Amino acid sequence: MSIEAFVFDAYGTLYDVQSVSQATNQEFPEHGELITQVWRLKQLEYTWLRSMMNSYRSFWEITEESLVYTLNSIGVQSDKAARDRLMDKYLHLDPHSDCISALNALSGKPLAILSNGNQEILDALVKNTGLDDKLNAVLSIDKAGIFKPHDRAYDLVEQTLQVKPENTVFVSSNAFDACAAKNYGFQVAWIERVTPQALAAEINAADIVGPATMFKLLRMQMENFGMEPDHRLSSLNDLATLGQEQVDA
Repeated sequence: MSIEAFVFDAYGTLYDVQSVSQATNQEFPEHGELITQVWRLKQLEYTWLRSMMNSYRSFWEITEESLVYTLNSIGVQSDKAARDRLMDKYLHLDPHSDCISALNALSGKPLAILSNGNQEILDALVKNTGLDDKLNAVLSIDKAGIFKPHDRAYDLVEQTLQVKPENTVFVSSNAFDACAAKNYGFQVAWIERVTPQALAAEINAADIVGPATMFKLLRMQMENFGMEPDHRLSSLNDLATLGQEQVDA
């Protein structure tokens, strides 16, 4: 199958969601790691629950809802100013170290983001991090009114880029997203940022499994759905080899 476009998940794939720890550790140094991990876990869970309940709210609102849940559950006192400072990090997430070089290497193909983020925060994030001139489109599931992994969210790719799913490489480091994209019909490249071997070594070396390790266990391992990605890659930079294979063929 030919490759006519590359479409990227944003949070966790191009952008390091763990970089919110810079803000959580500054605001709540005693609980920064725990807040970082529970916040992200609940944020994802809320997107799935609201989709199933037909009770859509924007990703920004869900991010705030899950932050309030996290702080309340941990028993941390906060005011709106502190929460706003944490939320602002989602407009300035750090790109992964392989993000810009990978996009540069693929510049001959249409490149797009498809994200659960609402359009306003995606546009701000992309602009703030200098990716706006590297992408042909930034697609928000806002237009579908339902979050990934629902098919209606993935429909936006063909509707916008006019490229068939089988000719599109969907790139994600989120296993649920990679499985859903494969089920939908995309060619899928999963960025395996934490291998099972590395995770096992981390667990075996720890006296207590901490929040960051637990997050890797729950969200950074391939799901057991029988929906294997077409490509397991250790870095976004490895995507260039897929494009080169097309040229060589």
